[in-house]
Amino acid sequence: MASSEHTRSRPLVFLLAPAIALTAALALAAQGCAIASLVGGMAESYRRTSKRTVEAEYPDLAGKRVAVVIAADRVVQAEQPGLLAHLTNAVASRLAANAGALVVPPAATLGYLYNHPRWPALPYSELAKALNAEALVVVDLYEYRLHEPGNVWLWEGRASANVGVVDTTGPLPDDFAFSKDVAVKFPDQSGYSRNDLSETQVRSVLTKRLVDRITWLFYDHKEDYYPEY
Repeated sequence: MASSEHTRSRPLVFLLAPAIALTAALALAAQGCAIASLVGGMAESYRRTSKRTVEAEYPDLAGKRVAVVIAADRVVQAEQPGLLAHLTNAVASRLAANAGALVVPPAATLGYLYNHPRWPALPYSELAKALNAEALVVVDLYEYRLHEPGNVWLWEGRASANVGVVDTTGPLPDDFAFSKDVAVKFPDQSGYSRNDLSETQVRSVLTKRLVDRITWLFYDHKEDYYPEY
C-alpha cells in the first residue's frame, strides 16, 4: 500500500519525462532534416553555377605532329560552303593551344586535300606521310543542318560527327587508336524561328559547340557542372 502511495506521489515531471524526451528527439530530428535540406540546397545551387574539371579522353596528341582532316558528304558541303575550312582552322587552333600538339598548318592540309580529291582512298599512313604528320585527327561530319528538311522557318540545328585518331607511330598506322561519336544541337528548346534568331547566330553557336565537343576529347578542360551540350 505504501508503495502505491509512493508511486502516486511522484512529481508529474517524472511521469512526463518519456514524452518530453520523445518530443525533444523528434524536434532535434526535424531540425537536423531542415539543416540537411538547407545544406543540400546550397550544394545544388553551387553546382548549378559552378564548373568542374573534365579530363581528356585521349591525351596522347601531346608532342606529336598532328594534321586535322575533316570530311563531309557533298550535301553538307553544298549547303554549308566554307564550313569544312572553318572547322579545320578552329579545331587545329584549339589543339595547338591546349593539347600540346604540333599542328600541321591548316592551309597546308586544306590545300593538299583540295588538290587531291581522291585522298579518301588513301591508307591513313600514306595520307599522314603526305601531310608530314605523325598523327591524324579525322572528323567525319555526317550531319550538319540548321533546320529540319523542308522547314526553313523554325531552327532545329544539329551537328554529328565521328572523331578518330590515327597514330602512325604506333603498331597499327592505318587504324584508329581512338574513336568517338559527338553530337550537339542549338537551340536547346524548340520553337525558335527566324524572328527570334538569325541564321548567323544559329550557325555560330552550333559550330562552336561542335568544335568544343571535338577538341575537348584531347585536353583537360572546364565544363559546367550541368552542361547545356
